[in-house]
Formats: sequence, structure tokens, C-alpha cells
Amino acid sequence: MTSELEQLFEFLRFPSISTDSRHAGDVRACAEWLVGKSTALGLSAELYETPGHPVVIAKNKHQPGRRTVLIYGHYDVQPVDPLDLWTSRPFEPEIRDGKIWARGATDNKGQMFSHLLGAGKTIAEKGDLPVNLTFLFEGEEEIGSPNLAPFLKEHREMLACDVIAVSDTGMVAPGVPTMGYGLRGISCCEVIVHGPNKDLHSGLFGGAVANPATAVAQLVASLHDAEGKVLVEGFYDDVRPLEAWEREMWAKVPGVSDADFLEVTGSPATFGEAGYSAAEQTWARPTAEVNGIAGGYQGEGSKTVIPASAMAKFSFRLVPDQDPADIMKKVQAHFDKHRPAGVRIEVVPGHDGRPYHVDPQAEFGKAAQRALKTAFGKEPMLIREGGSIPIIQDLKDILGADTLLLGLALADAQIHSPNENFPVENFESGIRLNQALLEELSK
Repeated sequence: MTSELEQLFEFLRFPSISTDSRHAGDVRACAEWLVGKSTALGLSAELYETPGHPVVIAKNKHQPGRRTVLIYGHYDVQPVDPLDLWTSRPFEPEIRDGKIWARGATDNKGQMFSHLLGAGKTIAEKGDLPVNLTFLFEGEEEIGSPNLAPFLKEHREMLACDVIAVSDTGMVAPGVPTMGYGLRGISCCEVIVHGPNKDLHSGLFGGAVANPATAVAQLVASLHDAEGKVLVEGFYDDVRPLEAWEREMWAKVPGVSDADFLEVTGSPATFGEAGYSAAEQTWARPTAEVNGIAGGYQGEGSKTVIPASAMAKFSFRLVPDQDPADIMKKVQAHFDKHRPAGVRIEVVPGHDGRPYHVDPQAEFGKAAQRALKTAFGKEPMLIREGGSIPIIQDLKDILGADTLLLGLALADAQIHSPNENFPVENFESGIRLNQALLEELSK
């Protein structure tokens, strides 16, 4: 095993699960490890406290007259449940079939660490970097980055930069370099349906009072028509239409046909808004998704009750120029309008984030494309991303810099799921990418 992989394995062994307070010590230990590693690679590094998990800042000596580049990543990871579906232990990384298997391997430790190692390699070879570089590593991305925007505002001068690079997105296919120029936004909520003040016997009371579990099912069903179009009034009012050049370009992107989506997902058929391919639906169209439903008895066998309450969790993925707050108001109005008789509902808004979009053919975008070609030996593909990184638009608003989305993840990386993985080849390509990127951005 190479030294680079050994260091990555050390990083992956930290169970830095930000959403679980029982792992707060592990998150901090991971941040402290990053400070030490950054220092060992020739950077100055410091841990900054926030009301939640700490932020790590690492940088070279900044000199006047050079471009300043900020690279963002996150060292926190998702929970590992259900543990019994993992082939190997999530925080004991292994290499099998040319891939690194561990929680955080792709999201985002493997991707961000390749940049750190790339910078360290350039410093070892040349004594310095061709740009002023600042690394910003946070420990709360997986819980919506609640403390990062205030941190950015407080340290705006320290973090001032010309351009930002992030590798927390995907590649369209193995070996195909990919630059993202857009991210979908997000708006989340939980709907709690209240009925009787306690669980009731379904024989003694069934038919006489409304069942909250049935009401939740009715609310869920009210969100879409038979073809998957979202029925929330005004939902599509501000959607920026797809450009003709985008549809033409994306039709040529390998690995994202409808058949490819079925192979990756294991679904029996595609489904969604009519008139759009699967790639267009995920990259450039808004959606309404049910993320979880609960209510009533969940154990083995029967327990004939009418539950006192039931709930469902929803996420709405948004595209330019939709506003998360506006969408949530419309969603709340929709649920109020479709509330079944005999129950009361409570809509609890969750985290949100605005969509992001940038011109891929601007100066820095072209530099990133050249770097991708150098690292992978092929012309890069340009896409928008279906996922959301809410802090990206905050970076733009607060620091005034655009972000280059240079993904290294594959569609089958199984991020947020058991058996997360990251190809060794992509990790090594990420190291080369960092070296080429900083060189191109310096010109």
C-alpha cells in the first residue's frame, strides 16, 4: 500500500459522524488530526471553534501578486446504519476490486484528502505552491452546515479568495473527467399528523375517527400526478428552463442514459416528469420526494390500533431560480389545503439551501477544464449536479467568488448508504488534479 493510501486509511478510521452527539469527540479528534497532517505536509494549520463542530483552516504563506485559491471540503460523515448491510466494517477501510471501502471514502474524505496530498506533494517537489492556497475543512456539512455561514462572515478577510474549488460531486463515468457548473437547492420539512390523544383499538373505534396513518398516505399521494409532476400550486413558477445547448451537450455524455440510471439504481423502470431524460430530471428539474414515513405499530405480527399520530419527511430539490423559503410556503399551503378531515397537521421546516449556477466557460472554468484534461488525459464533460451543497451559494454571497465543482465520485459510490466506496484510481487522479489545477489557476 502506498504512503498516500495509508494516510487516507488513518483519516477514514475516525467515526466523525456529525449528526450523532455520541461521536462529538471523534469529530474533534478527526479535526485535530487534520491540523497535524496539514502541518506535516508543509502548511500552517489551525483549529477554529464554532458553536458546533470545529473548522480547520490550512494555508501556505500568502504572497502579494499571486492568485488566491480556496479549497473547501468536509471531514464529517453520515451515520452507518443499517450496519448489518455492510460487507466490511465502515470505519475499518479495506481495498477490494480496486476500490476503497469505508464510510467517508468518497463523501468527502477521499476527495478532499486527495487535494491536501496534492498540495503537499507540490510543496515537497518545488518548495512552494504557485498560488496562495487556503483549505477550509468543516465538520458539519452532513447536518446542513449550520455554523459555517457565520464563520465565513466573521473571517471574511482571512478567507478572501479569487476562486473556490470543491471536489464533493460526481463523475459521469469511470475515467471521464467531469466539471459541474450547477447544484440543485433543497428545502426539507417534516409533516406530523395528529388524531386521537392516544392509540385506539381499531375494532372499537375504527370508522368513527380519522386514522393519522391513512391521512399521511393521502397527503403523500397529493404531491404528484400519475406521471410524477409536482402538484404544489406555483411550484414551477420560477424554474429556469433548460437551454437547448445543454440538452444537446448532455445527450452526448456517457454513462447517464436512462438505461444507465436503471443499471445503477436497480429500478425496474424510469419514472418522472414527462418530456425529460433521467439526466435532465436529476440535473435541471425540481422534485418532491418522500424520505420517510412512520406511524402505528412497527413490530412483528399484528397490533390492531389506530395510531395517535403519524409522520412523513419530505425534501424538495430546487433549480435556478427557485427560492427555498418561497417553496416551503407553497408546500405548507398545499398540505393545509389537502389536510384530510378529522386530523390536525403540523409542518416542521427543516434545513434548506439555494441552488447554484455558474458559467462553465468563464476564465476559471476553462482553467479547471484544462486541469481535468491533464489529470485524466481526456476532455472533460460539463454537467449540473442533482445533489445539493447548500454552503456553495453562501460562499458566493459572502466571499464573492465562484466555485469550480470538480467531482471524483462515481454513481455507484453508495454515499450515504452501506458499502460506500471510492476507486483507488480516482483518489490518485485527485492528487494529480490538485497539482494541475493550482498550476492552471496561477496563470
